[in-house]
Amino acid sequence: MQRLIVCLMALWLAACAAQPNTAPSPSSPSASASASGPINPANIKRIRPALPAGYEIADVIGPLSAAGLWGFGSGWTATPPQCAALADPAPDEPGTRGYSASGPGGTVYVVVAVPGQGLPDAGVRGDCAHWRMRFAHTSGDIALAEAPRIDGADTIAMTVATRMIVESGTETDSNAVTAQAYVDGHIAYVTLVTDPGSPHPPLDSHFVSDLLVATVSALRG
Repeated sequence: MQRLIVCLMALWLAACAAQPNTAPSPSSPSASASASGPINPANIKRIRPALPAGYEIADVIGPLSAAGLWGFGSGWTATPPQCAALADPAPDEPGTRGYSASGPGGTVYVVVAVPGQGLPDAGVRGDCAHWRMRFAHTSGDIALAEAPRIDGADTIAMTVATRMIVESGTETDSNAVTAQAYVDGHIAYVTLVTDPGSPHPPLDSHFVSDLLVATVSALRG
């Protein structure tokens, strides 16, 4: 009898050893989670190789607004007024840093700063689907556009058409595209300014979106 019990125990242990391990294994982090690190503004330097080849590149330091890049000087106004936050998300921010790149396809600006507030709420964005700006002899029509999707970031994009008329009646037109990403207490944005009368093919909104995605990735790296 004792020998029978020992044999049965041996058979039971062998069967248990043959069973597969069904316990769930720890899941690996998703690609989006592993790519979402804290923003380091110093990493903006990593985006320089992504700027157009052959363009003249310069550092950008200190307060800088999208409105200023569009050609509007201090004292500009927005209609409706609540849309002003879209054109100047980081007013008087001395820590702004980035690059400008000038070439035949236009002038590109890519910067990172600390915004004065987060992305304006849906109500403001609804009011600002189309809006206007004015400064001295310069006026602009701005419209919200499709923004790139970036994990962990709130994004917004705008197209801008400006017109400046000097005293002689001469008119100067320009176009701009700006895409912004609010992420980890910072704002990264890319602005492209082009001249409609240029004989060279301009860079486009796809370039702006791709560069913004690359910028956020570089800042998180």
